[in-house]
Amino acid sequence: MQVETFPNTDAWAAAIAARLEETLAAAVIANGRAVFAGPGGTTPSPIYARLAQADIGWNKIAVTLVDERNVPDTSPDSNARLIRDVLLQGPAAAARFIPLYSPAVTVDRAAALAAHALTQAGERFDAVLLGMGEDGHICSMFPESPTLKTLLTPTLKPTVLGVPPGRDGAAPPQERLSINLPWLMTAGRVILGLKGSVKRSVFEREARGDPATQPIAALIAAKVPLEVVWTEG
Repeated sequence: MQVETFPNTDAWAAAIAARLEETLAAAVIANGRAVFAGPGGTTPSPIYARLAQADIGWNKIAVTLVDERNVPDTSPDSNARLIRDVLLQGPAAAARFIPLYSPAVTVDRAAALAAHALTQAGERFDAVLLGMGEDGHICSMFPESPTLKTLLTPTLKPTVLGVPPGRDGAAPPQERLSINLPWLMTAGRVILGLKGSVKRSVFEREARGDPATQPIAALIAAKVPLEVVWTEG
């Protein structure tokens, strides 16, 4: 799998933001609407800050998350909070946000509600930004999670699943919600943004792994339209 390299974080973030902008703008022109899905965490912040300023008809774009902790957006652990604070600013404030978390319901019910909302927004994601943890997880597809096999099953319909907390100190430490592999298989463009030498090594190891248990290997085996973009940071 080819890994594109950029000399620093600024160039890396600018390149990724430009690709997402191009893809979303083209979808709006072609279909009158577009859907973008991205991660939380600190890594995508410089990408979101640039993308937020793009003039691409945000009022016709739905924004959602690839995964979420089962916490309200007032929590510092909320991925929705990052999206709202960094991406949904300036021109991008006109976008419609589709959360994965729902208050006052179980995580599985929240997953079902989110899956329905995403299906109503569009048949597929036009553009997706992914991150990867140092354990090789993407979205909330964690090693040893009881939901991992289902999340990585390529023959299911695109959906959202609840992810229980890990046992005996395993990740994740709290309940989460995650899109499944078929959402990525049907996406128009998927960019995996990586920073640092450790994550590059992890990616290269995981890419050679078992698609049934290692998410990066599953992306490659399922022929997800994946672009891997890396910087040392």
